[in-house]
Amino acid sequence: MHLLQCGGTGGYHLTEHFTSDKATPSYAVLSHTWGADSDEVDFNDLTNGTGQRKPGYEKIRFCAEQAARDGLQYFWVDACCINQADSVELSKAISSMFQWYRNAARCYVYLSDVPGPSSLKDEDTRVPLWGSKFQKSKWFTRGWTLQELLAPSSVEFFAQDGTKLGHKGSLEEEIHKATGIPKPALQGVPLSQFSVNERLSWKEGRQTKLEEDKAYSLLGLFGVSIPPIYGEGIGSAFQRLLDEARKVEKCLQDARLTDPCDDKKRIENTKGGLLEDVYHWALENHDFQRWRNDSQSCLLWIKGDPGKGKTMLICGIINELNKSMANTALLSYFFCQATDSRINNATAVLRGLIYLFVYQQPSLVVHVRKKYDYAGKTLFEDANAWVALSEIFTDIVQDPSLKRIYLIIDALNECVTDLPKLLNFIIQTSSTSSRIKWIMSSRNWPDIEERLERAGKKVRLSLELNADSVSAAVRFYIKHKVSQLAEDKKYNDQTKDAVLKYLYTNANDTFLWAALVCQNLNQMSRFNVVKKLEAFPPGLNSLYDRMIERINNSDDAELHRHILAIVAVIYRPVTLQELTSLIEELDDMARETDSVQEVVNLCGSLLTIQDGIVYFIHQSAKDFLLKEAFDVIFPSGRAVVHYAVFSRSLRAMSNTLHRDVYQLGALGCPIEQIEQPKPDPLAALRYSCIYWVDHLCEWISNSSTYNGSILMSGGAVDKFMRKKYLYWLEAISLCISMSKGVVSMARLEALTKEREATSSTMEVVRDARRFIMYHKAAIESSPLQVYGALLFSPTRSIIRALFKDKEPWGIIIKPGMQERWSNCLQTLEGHSSSVRSVAFSHDSTRLASASSDGTVKVWDARSGECLSTLEGHSSFVRSVAFSHDSTRLASASEDRTVKVWDAHSGECLQTLEGHSYSVISVAFSHDSTRLASASGDRTVKVWDARSGECLQTLEGHSDWVTSVAFSHDSTRLACASDDHTVKVWDLGSRECLQALKGHSYCVRSVVFSHDSTWLASASYDFTVKVWDPDSGECLQTLKGHNNFVSSVIFSYDSTRLASASYGNGTVKVWDPGSGECLQTLQDHSSYVGSVTFSHDSTRLASASDDHTVKVWDLGSSECLQTLKGHNNFVSSVAFSHDSTWLASASGDGTVKVWDPGSGECLQTLEGHSNSVRSVAFSHDPTQLASASDDRTIKVWDLGSGECVQTLKGHSGWVNSVTFSHDSAWLASTSDDRTVKVWDSGSGECLQTLKGHNNFVSSVTFSHDSTRLAFASNNGTVRVWDPGSGECLQKLKGHNNFVSSVTFSHDSTRLASVSWDTVKVWDLSSSECLQTLEDHSSSVTSVAFSHDSTRLASASGDGTVKVWDPGSGECLQTLEGHSGWVRSVAFSHDSTRLASASDDRTVKVWDPDSGECFQTVNVGKVLYRISFDSSGNYLHNNGGVVSVSALSTATSAPISAETRTAQHQGVTLGAAGTWITHNSVNVLRLPSNYRPSCLAVSGNVIAIGVGNGRVWMCEVQSRES
Repeated sequence: MHLLQCGGTGGYHLTEHFTSDKATPSYAVLSHTWGADSDEVDFNDLTNGTGQRKPGYEKIRFCAEQAARDGLQYFWVDACCINQADSVELSKAISSMFQWYRNAARCYVYLSDVPGPSSLKDEDTRVPLWGSKFQKSKWFTRGWTLQELLAPSSVEFFAQDGTKLGHKGSLEEEIHKATGIPKPALQGVPLSQFSVNERLSWKEGRQTKLEEDKAYSLLGLFGVSIPPIYGEGIGSAFQRLLDEARKVEKCLQDARLTDPCDDKKRIENTKGGLLEDVYHWALENHDFQRWRNDSQSCLLWIKGDPGKGKTMLICGIINELNKSMANTALLSYFFCQATDSRINNATAVLRGLIYLFVYQQPSLVVHVRKKYDYAGKTLFEDANAWVALSEIFTDIVQDPSLKRIYLIIDALNECVTDLPKLLNFIIQTSSTSSRIKWIMSSRNWPDIEERLERAGKKVRLSLELNADSVSAAVRFYIKHKVSQLAEDKKYNDQTKDAVLKYLYTNANDTFLWAALVCQNLNQMSRFNVVKKLEAFPPGLNSLYDRMIERINNSDDAELHRHILAIVAVIYRPVTLQELTSLIEELDDMARETDSVQEVVNLCGSLLTIQDGIVYFIHQSAKDFLLKEAFDVIFPSGRAVVHYAVFSRSLRAMSNTLHRDVYQLGALGCPIEQIEQPKPDPLAALRYSCIYWVDHLCEWISNSSTYNGSILMSGGAVDKFMRKKYLYWLEAISLCISMSKGVVSMARLEALTKEREATSSTMEVVRDARRFIMYHKAAIESSPLQVYGALLFSPTRSIIRALFKDKEPWGIIIKPGMQERWSNCLQTLEGHSSSVRSVAFSHDSTRLASASSDGTVKVWDARSGECLSTLEGHSSFVRSVAFSHDSTRLASASEDRTVKVWDAHSGECLQTLEGHSYSVISVAFSHDSTRLASASGDRTVKVWDARSGECLQTLEGHSDWVTSVAFSHDSTRLACASDDHTVKVWDLGSRECLQALKGHSYCVRSVVFSHDSTWLASASYDFTVKVWDPDSGECLQTLKGHNNFVSSVIFSYDSTRLASASYGNGTVKVWDPGSGECLQTLQDHSSYVGSVTFSHDSTRLASASDDHTVKVWDLGSSECLQTLKGHNNFVSSVAFSHDSTWLASASGDGTVKVWDPGSGECLQTLEGHSNSVRSVAFSHDPTQLASASDDRTIKVWDLGSGECVQTLKGHSGWVNSVTFSHDSAWLASTSDDRTVKVWDSGSGECLQTLKGHNNFVSSVTFSHDSTRLAFASNNGTVRVWDPGSGECLQKLKGHNNFVSSVTFSHDSTRLASVSWDTVKVWDLSSSECLQTLEDHSSSVTSVAFSHDSTRLASASGDGTVKVWDPGSGECLQTLEGHSGWVRSVAFSHDSTRLASASDDRTVKVWDPDSGECFQTVNVGKVLYRISFDSSGNYLHNNGGVVSVSALSTATSAPISAETRTAQHQGVTLGAAGTWITHNSVNVLRLPSNYRPSCLAVSGNVIAIGVGNGRVWMCEVQSRES
């Protein structure tokens, strides 16, 4: 930013830019009302030394003088400190404006329309005479002043004569009345506390000079940044703002595990409130002062024994820092709690600190969203969360807007998981920057002390070494608590003094002991209190022991012990309602929360209740129960308590769960819009829903009396799964716990196998697990999609059969689903581009995938959960490999680097740099000590896998090195190259042992046999060669492929060799000793890119460009499985090392994990065998046609969903298909350069229309169905008689390819489009009537009006032109779209024209006047639009959009805000993942049912999928 600096002579000059790496000095800012542009001093005026005579100069002089009075040398004024002629600087300034105001030391509001008061009232008068003028000031109506009011901490208001009127605090009431902004927002409460809609309401009545600034001026209020696009219109600007705001809101919601602010309030309430005199001593302590004032002392450790008041000290310090720190500082804190599994680990600590950062300063969310926008909520939850969050945390604390950062963690000793990792991170960050200040508290644990010894300048504040101060604080605390007791219990002075004396004497400077005694005294009658004091021995453990003794002597001893046992074994604190559902004795109190609370309060003061949640009073209380009092609380062992929780959970869920438990109604209701009803039917069940399986497993695993009945057919688990499973899935989705549900079902399935449950129970559990794994994404996004998921489940699915009557009414899928679950166990979605490589770890527990999106993902091979996303490469990742000990992972990238990752944590251990071109292949040696990389720079590098040192660079190839492989004894390395050779190297001497020549073309794959006696190479010369790696002799040349050989691999027993070919989709299996071809495996319809043997050498898997993976039996050559589901080419395939799973990587961006061993034929649909390019409904509509890359057209019956015709004859891909207007004929275009005309009833090929010497780009029937026109890339248009096959006309004249043709509605003229021109032809004479040239970019669409008097053209230049086709005159140029216009259509009465654009809007125009009637945001790009006969609806390739008929008299002006589209009937949602009905989501599509093309007719949507599937969905309305 530029600042103005006061000069010594009274002048001002602009400073240089202050950037992120240059400290910005303290400065003031001016907020004002802009006058005319010519009156304001601008950037050029200051640069040129002019502008002193402009009226606006007085405001600058005022700001300079006021800043000087406040001791500030620098100030900032928006009018002249931004070079508005520089679009880049202006864009950055708009994005940074809120932060600049926030960081200002002072903000001066100059009110040019508020006169100075004639006589100031005394300071006690709140509303002086100028008050009414103040509230009516124009300043309150400006758009930009909203952020100028809210961002700075100090805002001072001045009248036109420079008189100070007050500040934001003193004028709070007047500002609130003038603006309607809530007072907490004016007081500095984080704006994220207010909803998006509430913040939007603050803009009402405010004006800006440019309409888009109404949106841009709100950026800071939402903590978002969008580039300004002036001219886009207010609707588009607001849409972009809201899209970003909602992303930020969702990000913050997903980041929130707990709110540390709420935790602090709960803790203070639990301890009876925060007393300043209890913690104030620490603020004046020498050690604390040294930490605060010494810039080098960045770490303060407050340590002490249990109950010494560490947490209350932390709360007090937080309050003090919040009051005293500067507005450029930020404080974040976290309270660990061992008894709550959500907040007792290192990852949760970082997550909480980051959440509080962003909650207070939303602009910091940019650091989170770098990863969140890609990973979503899993960023905070997967196994790599620590790595990702530590990087985000580091980015945040380095943000230049933060000058000082305070970080506080309480109770480090209660960080149960990864405490050493957290301590190391704290030490590391405290040493990197002096602006970061840490405070931690913990018990006196030696291991914490040992690690903190490594920190540099640290400060210890030991409570034991400050015993006098702690003792005084405890005495004050006791005095305060006893005074309260005396008042509440009406003690006389003698009793009060006796209690004080006893507590003073026995407290041993322990707050917790004193608090517990006072709590117990409060529950006792005041009678004979002095004698009762003896029941409280000194020392915490002695006191706990006495509490247990009292419980044992109580009337309800068994109930109280049961409650304590339950609270001790559960995985997180429970609410009173949840506790009631877990304990049978509390059933009668289910509706009496007060009674339950009373029972809990009688548990010897060991438990406390805050906000309806039950906690241990202190971690030391839980420790006591699990150790010293174990036999009392768990007389039969812990397993029995786990069983009690499990059985009660199952009972409660069985009694309560049912369909649509929240009465949402709408199947597609998104989870983020669901609010908990009151009363909440799940309130008592949340814990049970999430953890019932865990308690079942704990009970069975640790019980000596388990007899197996619980898992038997008809047992409790079996009954629950058969009657309540779907309702449980709905419930865990409502509980935001679907990921936990997947893990629970995996545990349950493993348990049924381990404990040999009956087959019927195992089958239902197995089917239930498949159901949740397949449909997780849909149910997680919308809970009621659990019922829609039934429609996409196999017909023989047990879960589907059990809940058949719960399928959504009125939704019909045609054809029906396959009978059984696909062999595909998981579709792993997450990559945003092609997956290039997959590899299993050698222990078969993990799967890695490498993608063109620049990332590597590591997946749990069992659950399918993405454990980590490894980011760091700046280009495509080509190859990925695990080390043989499964501890490390290597990735090779086109960014010329290899990265080595910790396979468990996801940490990048090494970045290996040295290659000067793309790295294509990477491999670990079998002893895991070395790593080899092959590159396009013609070299192979060998690296030390531990240190990252480059040990060897092997040079000698004259072209790309494409493949590298170690021998199995790790002594040799082989590499294949595009120079036609294979080289073998000795890794000890670095000597090239052999240069194997013989191939006549590129060598693309090389592999050693597992006994290291053979080496095989695959080449684009159509051959495989087998070599002796010792002598270099070519033992065999394996011929038989008729195209490039892409991949070669040995079986694990070294007896067979498999090769894959690009040609006719074959795989060959060879005897490497004799060279005999043992098997030729033919079934793929396109080239095979990858093959792999199972580790037991009995099966072979092949991956193909036909989108399938095939599994072959090597004994019989039989294709055991054709694994379909991918929507693009399959690039890589790998068996797990235990041969139980098969993974495939695809260009569709997914990885699929398959079960290769079931042997069942699981074809999902008798349909196409390759991508579906086009679908079209007949005009009647009774039929659907689909065109495919498998060279066929299929015709489907809309009533039954059956394929009634398969039309064969094309020799190339079929690109498009269209029906004639009378539905009698069907025309298809193909890459074979022909158009075929078919009888749509019989399927007979009536005509094959040839003549083009290039591919056909567009085909259309005339409206009377008597002619067919199609355009070609050779620049010609041909018109045919579809009945006779005669070519009636050949229209020449275009100089470039013709992309589109259309007939006029009277069928007398034809319009053709080529690049930026349109030609209009007379069909009777073949004469070119007009050549229409005026667009500055490609013409994308043309349409005749229905009266044939006008022609409209749409273009990539963002405009629509309306022409007179007779004269060629351009009647109108319609401007307003901000992207390419893709389609145009006239209404049937020719009075309106619609246009659809890449800006995702549809505009409706008056073609006569050129006025825009309305702009509709449709959320996606529409390529084919047409009006219905009424003119109220616009048909398109994805459905029907309402564009209600408007006349010129009632039309809205072109500047009217864009409205959101209302789709009529069935359509596909904007993101392509939902089928909607009347704009309401009804059915979420699984990934392998999403469209490559679609068509809509009435209430039926037809979808063609990349894997060859064609399917239809009919959505009926209850009115029909």
